[in-house]
Amino acid sequence: MISLAVLLTSCGGQTARQQGDGDTVALKYATLLNIVRHDGYNTVEIRNPWKEGRVLHTYLLVPRNAKMPSVLPHGNIIRTPVSRAAVFTTVHCSLLTELGRGDNIVAVADLKYIKIPYIQDRVRRGRIADCGGGLSPVVEKIMDVTPDIIMLSPFENSGGYGKLEDIDIPLVECAEYMESSPLARAEWMKFYGMLFGEERQTDSLFAVVDSSYHALCQQARKAGKGRSVLVDKMVGSVWYVPGGQSTIGQMIKDAGGCYPWASDEHSGSLSLPFENVLEQGGESDVWMFRYSSDRDIDYRTLLSEHHGYDQLNAYHHREVYGCNVEQSLFYEQTPFRPDWLLSDFISILHPGIAGSYPLRYFQKVHEE
Repeated sequence: MISLAVLLTSCGGQTARQQGDGDTVALKYATLLNIVRHDGYNTVEIRNPWKEGRVLHTYLLVPRNAKMPSVLPHGNIIRTPVSRAAVFTTVHCSLLTELGRGDNIVAVADLKYIKIPYIQDRVRRGRIADCGGGLSPVVEKIMDVTPDIIMLSPFENSGGYGKLEDIDIPLVECAEYMESSPLARAEWMKFYGMLFGEERQTDSLFAVVDSSYHALCQQARKAGKGRSVLVDKMVGSVWYVPGGQSTIGQMIKDAGGCYPWASDEHSGSLSLPFENVLEQGGESDVWMFRYSSDRDIDYRTLLSEHHGYDQLNAYHHREVYGCNVEQSLFYEQTPFRPDWLLSDFISILHPGIAGSYPLRYFQKVHEE
């Protein structure tokens, strides 16, 4: 028991919250969710990640076949299980498909970013409506398919959701990307499981993710100090470096890697010029980045993007790993399977480690 407690603490675990009114669902990591079971309904409160102490949204989940309670607190009522959903994000399309609930998706937005063959096929066959861009969807198409909910990602100072707020369909704000750790983000699958009647399945899936992630943490600790790593690359005139408290920054720490910005306290990204990145991280052993292309990147292409890349130690020693998001399911899978991404990090930062798995997302960059 003591060993387990130490293990959970080292990878960011926290104790469940208590609440007097109703039975609070025990969440190990998520800090922005509060789920309470009541007689005849459940409340799901999403804390505002940008305004401490404020609530972003409150949902009242009432079983579809049950009588509506005569007294309910303030909040958006959602009849569960949800049978028809408009989903504006590829990651949630992926999760629902994995849960066997892909048939419940009746509309999507930003289709060009959804690389899931099942979804693309259903759109072509007219089973799912393409509602245009997520920032300005065609509301009439959404209304035509009569979804029970609309799942979308909230943003700070977004100014609201325009016409979507006027059509009397609950907006489920999927704010898990603002959680402070990989497992906290993944734990939100429990909320989505409750929405779609797959609570038992998501509880089991998260238990697998949780156990796998901690086992990998332990594997990395046993391997000792890993290699130093530089992450991502130039976008225009700046390099967006993950902050030390970002999920990527924490994952590098859990993988036993050395990260130049590990002491940084930002949970988002730092916008830096190339010169600053070169000075602080240019000597890193490994360089890992994501890119979008219809073919694998090579060293000549990298250098054509920015002439300074050949000053990086990892470039010079050919220790560069790229993740082509067009040919992998990085964005679709990793938010709810951080253990799979952590496995890649460990394999790269501890070359030759015993018991490592084949790389799933990152591949070593080759010569032309």
